[in-house]
Amino acid sequence: MIIQKTENSKLPTFDPNNFSFGDTFIDHMIICEYENGKWGDVKLVPYGPLPFTPAMMGVNYGQACFEGMKAYKDENDDIFLFRPEKNFERINKSAKRLAIPEIPREAFIDGLNALVDIDREWIPKGEGMSLYIRPVVFATEEVLKARVSNKYMFAIVATPAKSYYSAPVSVKISDYYSRSANGGVGFAKAAGNYAASFYPTQLAIDEGYDQVIWTDDATHEYFEESGTMNVFVRINDTIYTPKTSEKILDGVTRDSFLQLAERNGIDVVVGDVKVADVVAALKDGSLKEAWGVGTAVVTTRFEAIGYGDEKFALPTLADEDSFAFILKKALVDIQTNHAEDPFGWRVKVDKKY
Repeated sequence: MIIQKTENSKLPTFDPNNFSFGDTFIDHMIICEYENGKWGDVKLVPYGPLPFTPAMMGVNYGQACFEGMKAYKDENDDIFLFRPEKNFERINKSAKRLAIPEIPREAFIDGLNALVDIDREWIPKGEGMSLYIRPVVFATEEVLKARVSNKYMFAIVATPAKSYYSAPVSVKISDYYSRSANGGVGFAKAAGNYAASFYPTQLAIDEGYDQVIWTDDATHEYFEESGTMNVFVRINDTIYTPKTSEKILDGVTRDSFLQLAERNGIDVVVGDVKVADVVAALKDGSLKEAWGVGTAVVTTRFEAIGYGDEKFALPTLADEDSFAFILKKALVDIQTNHAEDPFGWRVKVDKKY
């Protein structure tokens, strides 16, 4: 790995008590370029712009996918990643579907560790604080031809993060738009998946909602995801969540919630979640709570769910009665080294550089 440290750190200007998520970037980034049928050297370089043109194939034909993950700092200033192998596996699953060459372990895992190690002082410490990490790969060949690119860049950038969607949100069940279809790329973290979701989400916002619950493209009778999150509903004392498929992202947080629910003795049903069943449970009061899970948010509880012209308020549960809260706390305690990790999910980043 080639290491080129910045001579002008921005860290002295960073206020961990006053920053916005997503637009404050740490001093360095990882880059690795693919050309002539192979990946080149992995480089850690100062964060900054790169020389591309509007004719870059990733911009024109959408060959781009990414991951989202976090690093955490505990009270002893030790740094931990959370299940990085899952993200490594998934970015290559996404890349394969988009005809992008497989990302080497040296670039993803070794690059990730080097970046977090060298910029460890950027990781804010405290409740809800973390470093949000974005590995991304995109086509860079400069040619306007609708085909597989011959050049790519893999990069890792990162931004300090604090609590996201701290307040409950209201969501609208989609009865027309879908985020994915059979045979498509719904299971991949393809950049285009997110672009296609923005317009329907804006329509929901215009109606007074915060997000969309996506339903299947064929009938709109089944839940799939909520916004950019996997979705869970609790009817009485059982949790229901859609099974993963070629249309639904296999979320790392989702998988962690399922294992934690089992460990906590909470009944979970993974399978088809019917819109009609959820609406009936909303009407008869048996739907106790619903929430989304994902890396950025961890958990976002829903305060209301809309369907058609109706909007249903959900019960307001005390934290100790909320499965969403119980599972989130169990997960965050593992991530931040406040609890034992019986699953082996937490990976310490050693000081090396």
